[in-house]
Amino acid sequence: MIGIAAVMSACARPGPAGDLLSAGGSSRSTPSPDAGTESATKSALAAYAGYLAALREAELAADPHHPSLRKYLADPLLTRVGLAIRDAKEHGAMRTGTLVSDPTVTAVNLDTVPATVSIQDCLDATGYRLVYVGNRKVVPGSASGRHLATATATRYPGDRWLISAGSTHEDQPC
Repeated sequence: MIGIAAVMSACARPGPAGDLLSAGGSSRSTPSPDAGTESATKSALAAYAGYLAALREAELAADPHHPSLRKYLADPLLTRVGLAIRDAKEHGAMRTGTLVSDPTVTAVNLDTVPATVSIQDCLDATGYRLVYVGNRKVVPGSASGRHLATATATRYPGDRWLISAGSTHEDQPC
């Protein structure tokens, strides 16, 4: 099954991944008196929102090498998302609708090399469907609801934050 979990799984699970998203919900984070932490939090959430938007663009274009993906994603997630988009395209499927996102920063690790920010999200995929391109019928077994997703933003040279990992937890509704 290629589902919303797939793309976020593209985040972390091996196997098919790739579909998604339009960032919808609000972004929340725990306030911090440290300017470095605050800056990292804002940058990581911006990268996450960009990832969801880029993923949506790439899925609509059925382009696993869509240029916007490289702007917000790093490997291994970049490769997994590309493979998932290619897999959906090869099976004659595409995403329709909207995926609603409500991310929260759960940890900021500026002392690690590279620095990372952990993000937790409650993804609402009730209006986001995987359908066959030819007849727009929903792909069996692809329905999804609201579930927990996690992602890792990593800081790269030039203070560039990219989403490098993630996973969906379909067994954990939110």
